[in-house]
Amino acid sequence: MTHPTLAVFEHQLVGYRRTWRGTVLSSFLLPVLFLLAMGFTVGGYVDRAGGLGVRYLDFIAPGLLASTALQVAVGESTWPVFSGFQWHRMYHSMQATPVRVSDMVRGHVAYVLLRVALSAAGFLIVMAAFGTLHSGWAPAALPVSLLVGLATAAPVFAYSASIKTEGLFAVLFRFAVVPMTLFAGVFFPVGSLPLAARVLAYLSPLWHGVELTRAATLGTATAWGVWAHIGYLIAWSVAGYLLATYRFGRRLAD
Repeated sequence: MTHPTLAVFEHQLVGYRRTWRGTVLSSFLLPVLFLLAMGFTVGGYVDRAGGLGVRYLDFIAPGLLASTALQVAVGESTWPVFSGFQWHRMYHSMQATPVRVSDMVRGHVAYVLLRVALSAAGFLIVMAAFGTLHSGWAPAALPVSLLVGLATAAPVFAYSASIKTEGLFAVLFRFAVVPMTLFAGVFFPVGSLPLAARVLAYLSPLWHGVELTRAATLGTATAWGVWAHIGYLIAWSVAGYLLATYRFGRRLAD
């Protein structure tokens, strides 16, 4: 008999079988466009000015990898989860089966992590083609991307299960996703920001993911030490999972 969590995961895969070709293409095309646009055009000006100690392309590539993991996780944890409650009521249907609330969350999150893994693997292949991997630890950027995805997806699951209108996703993107993408060390060192902005960057899971992916691909030290960053991302993941399970249960009980 299939475990309920695995059954939820397989349910998500059924839909993915119809769309996987487009996502695989984007997993390779988007990294190429990002690295060409930022690494070579903007990077030419930055490299002439100096100050980073490495090529700008090498600097932003791991940051973009972590940012891609976050954005894929957010994309798969917003409207797909909201629709499961509000539109096609997938989770209400599961409630009539042996599937528990925790199984719903774990199975769907596992699918999100699969999507993150495919995108991150594609990004790493493109990074290798562009010559931005300079350490034997570079493959570790893949599990780090998964951890960033989990630390993002779990709390966003809770948010998506709490809101009553899809318009509130604009709040999430405007005040969380976009600021994190711009000011969490992806494009420039956080140390150049004012103190208040630096504190906000340190609180975001993306900055910790960027520090880890950059350390993995460049072979450099992290700001706070590897285990401090990993522990922070795990804390986000655990807290997000517990909150998501609680919010799923409350929403299904309404």
